[in-house]
Amino acid sequence: MTFARITGTGSYLPAKVLTNKDLESMVDTSDEWIFTRSGIRERHIAAADEQASDLALHASRKAIEAAGLQPSDIGLIVLATTTPDMIFPSTACLLQSKLGIHGCPAFDVQAVCTGFVYALATADMYVKAGHCKHALVVGTEVFSRILDWKDRGTCVLFGDGAGAVVLSQSDRPGVLAAKLHADGAHTGILSVPGTVCSGKVEGSPFVTMDGSAVFKLAVRVLGEVAEEVLPAAGLDKSQVDWLIPHQANIRIIEAAAKKLGLGMDKVVATVDRHGNTSAASIPLALDVAVRDGRIRTGHHVLLEGVGGGFTWGAVALRW
Repeated sequence: MTFARITGTGSYLPAKVLTNKDLESMVDTSDEWIFTRSGIRERHIAAADEQASDLALHASRKAIEAAGLQPSDIGLIVLATTTPDMIFPSTACLLQSKLGIHGCPAFDVQAVCTGFVYALATADMYVKAGHCKHALVVGTEVFSRILDWKDRGTCVLFGDGAGAVVLSQSDRPGVLAAKLHADGAHTGILSVPGTVCSGKVEGSPFVTMDGSAVFKLAVRVLGEVAEEVLPAAGLDKSQVDWLIPHQANIRIIEAAAKKLGLGMDKVVATVDRHGNTSAASIPLALDVAVRDGRIRTGHHVLLEGVGGGFTWGAVALRW
């Protein structure tokens, strides 16, 4: 039987760091106000000439190198983003060109902050079916481009970045189970409602959010999807070595850990340094924990995402 395992990880953060102190001079807020409500101290902001595909390129090269491969070995690219370079072609195709890869399938996934989980689950099925030996799965965002920097309820929360993994065929189980969900009835609590028509933007092009409603829904569905995916993976809560949730808010992360009976010493949290990087947040945190040695061979890792749509999902891994 053919399985799929993560064989390489990579990440990239833009050079510019925007601290809470910096934001105090931009909007009516304070470091204390931001940190107590979100756990965020700083976030990275893409340069004017950096697009989502550029961030993805840096992260992808690192992941491919970590897997001991060349770009030409990649047989599929699945890229999750809410902030594509352009309307079309897909950011996955732009990344494919920048990597010098030709001919393999490449496409974007739009599930907002759950995007990487959706992309990983999709690539897993493709690899297990034998359609390719190695897939590149990427989450990349330049969320700073869709923020109203006068809205302190949203602009202080988000940042830019990219994370990537290589998923390879293996004779040992790696991806144990995945569960994906969505409910479009909740579109109003988190969205960017603007559209482009006849060369003009109609509606707001900025993130709008009902923070309280998002918090309540996120905590509930993250708990439910964990209860669903772990039995499917043949695991008990006590067997989870590491929880890597979407890095939206430290209070949501703490609530997700509590529902699993995990202490924060078993949670990979980077929200203080990265902010909410949407589809990039999970692979960014994963790469941090792999490279600093926390995640080791044989560990069970639970990835959980929740985002606008409303979407949510989880993937259980054996490292």
